[in-house]
Order: sequence, then C-alpha cells, then structure tokens
Amino acid sequence: QVQLVESGGGLVQAGGSLRLSCAASGGTFSRYAMGWFRQAPGKEREFVAAISWSGGSTHYADSVKGRFTISRDNAKNTAYLQMNSLKPGDTAVYYCAAKVYTAQAMAVMTYLIGIDYWGKGTLVTVSS
Repeated sequence: QVQLVESGGGLVQAGGSLRLSCAASGGTFSRYAMGWFRQAPGKEREFVAAISWSGGSTHYADSVKGRFTISRDNAKNTAYLQMNSLKPGDTAVYYCAAKVYTAQAMAVMTYLIGIDYWGKGTLVTVSS
C-alpha cells in the first residue's frame, strides 16, 4: 500500500510561483509513473502532468505546457510540480497520483484511468 502526501499549496498572486511536493511511502517509488491532477470548484478532476519511473519522459496538459514542470527524485521518494506564471484559472485542489509503470502508463494516466494510488490533495489559490 502506497501513501502519497502532497504539500506546498497556498495562496499566491497571479504571475507568481509555487512548488508542490508529493512524498511517497510504503512501496517501491521507482515502480510507479507519477502524475499531478487538479480539481477546481464545480469542475471534474483533470490531468496536469505525468512523469515516467525514471524521469526521462514527461507529458503535460496543453493548459500548463511551458509554465509547469514535473520532476521526481527517486532517492527521496518524492515527486514535484514547479508552477510558474500562475493564473487565477489554475486555482484548484492539486492531487498527486501513482500508477504502476508500463509502456502505456503515462498515456492512460492522461485519461485518469487505472490510477493505483491518490493523495488527499493540496489547495492552490491564485488571486488576480
């Protein structure tokens, strides 16, 4: 059983930056593709970014491409989401997720399918 704990959320002005962290425990971190998702009030949860088990491959939603960067440190069992040039539309609860890595894992994560573990989320609020 893998536990995922997000941190780093908070209130930031538009144009600012935040770095989210996702600390994993209870499993072999490098077995998993990791992803970040978000859910704004009244909206469905949506894909933000994913990263392969090694960190060698990444994938982003069009809405965050060029502004957000996903990374991971397998030695620290932690995944990160660096968010720059934040917009009010980025306001949401951000969730970390893990999926056992296969060749299709990252593509499948894009559609929120087959996620093995979810964190409880961290709130990001971007003021205008």
